Amino acid sequence: MKTSKRLDYVPPSPIRKLVPFAQEAKKQGVTVYHLNIGDPDIRTPEVMLNVLKTWKTNPIGYDQSQGNPEFIGALLWYYKNIGFSFLKQEHIQVTLGGSEAIAMALFASCDPGDEVLVFEPFYANYNSYAAVTGVNLVPVRTTISTGFHLPDRKTIESAITKRTRAILFCNPNNPTGTVYTKEEVSILVAIAATYRLFLLSDEVYREYVYDGKKHVSILSYMGQIPDAAILLDSMSKRYSVCGVRLGTLVSLNARIMAGVLRIAQGRLSAGLIDQLVASKLTEVTPSWLRETHDEFEKRRDILYTGLGRIPGVTIPRPEGAFYTIVGLPIKDAEHFCQWLLTDFRDNNETVMLAPAPGFYATKGLGKNEVRIAYVLNRKSLARCVDLMGIALVKYKSQN
Repeated sequence: MKTSKRLDYVPPSPIRKLVPFAQEAKKQGVTVYHLNIGDPDIRTPEVMLNVLKTWKTNPIGYDQSQGNPEFIGALLWYYKNIGFSFLKQEHIQVTLGGSEAIAMALFASCDPGDEVLVFEPFYANYNSYAAVTGVNLVPVRTTISTGFHLPDRKTIESAITKRTRAILFCNPNNPTGTVYTKEEVSILVAIAATYRLFLLSDEVYREYVYDGKKHVSILSYMGQIPDAAILLDSMSKRYSVCGVRLGTLVSLNARIMAGVLRIAQGRLSAGLIDQLVASKLTEVTPSWLRETHDEFEKRRDILYTGLGRIPGVTIPRPEGAFYTIVGLPIKDAEHFCQWLLTDFRDNNETVMLAPAPGFYATKGLGKNEVRIAYVLNRKSLARCVDLMGIALVKYKSQN
């Protein structure tokens, strides 16, 4: 049977493509430390788990397409708590994870063949949803030498064409760990206003900003570009509930919100149980959020300091989220990442990384880079640093 050509345009995930090799290693009794995927080992707040432990509703039915009123109320409480009290219920669409928010935003802002500017390296799954929605991602390069901060305004503007409809950026950034400054975000807002572009801000890691830096949200600029600004958000990392597949799309644009609601009606609803679990975010203590932030910052320090001691490794100081792109003294990161799983063992342990080329749109970039998610406890993370040092020496001697 002939299949759709569109299937061929959807790329494999660099985060998950090497999973079969990891599974085979585990079958052989090897301990594999997963730094390839942002699935933290931080425990979910007990107040959320209690919803599952005390569940009595039977049958478990559909919920409202826009989102459960209790959950939307909790979201409004959250945004007010961080300084944005102007949002109302009609400005929020509950999504199936942040991923559906990305897909909805691309679908709502672009027609097939339209272009969206992204800053490479970028979150690899943007590629997937661009392919599904028929959107062309146009990369604007950032470099490891500048900590992956944005280029100047003129460079960004030079990528704009007649087909450009939006700018999509992630702040704090996955995969680089970069936190964009107020000046950088303001430039993007100004460009969006000048060229009448949608500005899509992915802020899943808002809570995780280190070294006293401050996060600058697109919500601060919604008064300036009310029809253009779209916030993409998620519960997964903020409350360590990756398996509770909930995100949000937030916009003041009534046409956008009416359209994404119709999309949501087509898939009926987000999970009732998921939303009632997440609605307990109002009862998560500030100390839990603070301690989680501090834990990730300590993990950042272990990774940054440890990898910085390995000869030939280039690592900019991650400013936020729990990711970093690392340059290695090798020629082919994909081969190295696969070799770690198939050939390398130290005390019957190895580490799984994500090859960075999958986070770039420009062919040839990221060949000697990997993305690391520092989502494991400090002891395991320190062991991973040791494993990488040992592995690089052995790999270079063999290749």
